[in-house]
Amino acid sequence: MSTTLVVVNAGTGDPSSTRLLADRTAQRVAALASTAGQTVDTHVIDLREIATEVTTALVSQHIGTGLRAAMDAVAGADGIVAASPVYAAGPSGLFTSFFQVLETDSLIGTPVILAATAGTARHALVADDQMRGMFGYLRAMTVPTALFAAPEDWADAALTGRIDRAALELVTLMRAGVATTIRAGNAAKYQTQLGSPNDPGIQLDSDLMRLAAGGAV
Repeated sequence: MSTTLVVVNAGTGDPSSTRLLADRTAQRVAALASTAGQTVDTHVIDLREIATEVTTALVSQHIGTGLRAAMDAVAGADGIVAASPVYAAGPSGLFTSFFQVLETDSLIGTPVILAATAGTARHALVADDQMRGMFGYLRAMTVPTALFAAPEDWADAALTGRIDRAALELVTLMRAGVATTIRAGNAAKYQTQLGSPNDPGIQLDSDLMRLAAGGAV
C-alpha cells in the first residue's frame, strides 16, 4: 500500500530549523509506516520558492504554475506535515497566506501534523493556539500532538518522543484512509467550491442554469 505525504515548509533560511523539524518528522512517519508494510511517497513544498506566486494570488486571484502544483499536491495528500517558523507570536505570513489561497474544501478530513519553530520557548503554544484553529476552519484532521522546537529542544530527547508520538498518530490516520472515507461519506453535505476536490460538478441542466443562460424554465 502506497500513500502520499506532503511536507509544507515555511522556513525561509537555508539551512532552516523549520525544514529540519519537518524533515525529521516526515522521516519518522515513513519509518513507522514501513514497519506496517506501508510505503510513503514524500513530497516537500518549500514555500519560499513560490512566495511571489502566493502573494500574487492573494491580491489578484492569479494562480501561477508553481503555486498550482503545490495546491494540487496538498489537495491530493493522504497526510500533511505543516511547519512554520514563529514571527510576532504567530505562524509566518507566508505560511498562513498559502493556506488562505487554497480552495476551502481541499483539506477536508486530511490528517495533518502541526509543527512550529522559534528562538524562544515562550512561543511553545503557537501550533495549538494559532495554527490549529485555521486547520479546523479548513476541516482538516489535525493530530492530537503538535510539535514545537526552540534552540534548546534539539538536544532534548523529549522532542524525539513528541515526533514519534505525532508520527504514529498521522500514520494511523493515513493507514485508515480517513480523508477518503470522510469525503466519500459526506460529499453531499459539504458546501464545496466549484472546481475543488469535492465539487460534485455543475448541473448544466438545472432550472437555475437555464435561467442564467437566458432560457425559460
